[in-house]
Amino acid sequence: MLNRDQELWAVALWVEKNHGAAGPAYMAEQVKRLANEGDAAGVETWKTIADRFDQLKCQNATN
Repeated sequence: MLNRDQELWAVALWVEKNHGAAGPAYMAEQVKRLANEGDAAGVETWKTIADRFDQLKCQNATN
């Protein structure tokens, strides 16, 4: 069973695998959709996922 942090990393990896360079746009769309729905917790979750996604990109750039 995954803990919350592992789940967030898993989603970031999923976005990277399935959306690649379009990942930031995909995540921004999720944030926008959830904000329009008034889901503040969902917005924060996707912002956290976006941070993880950015960390993945930084790690890949240095390796």
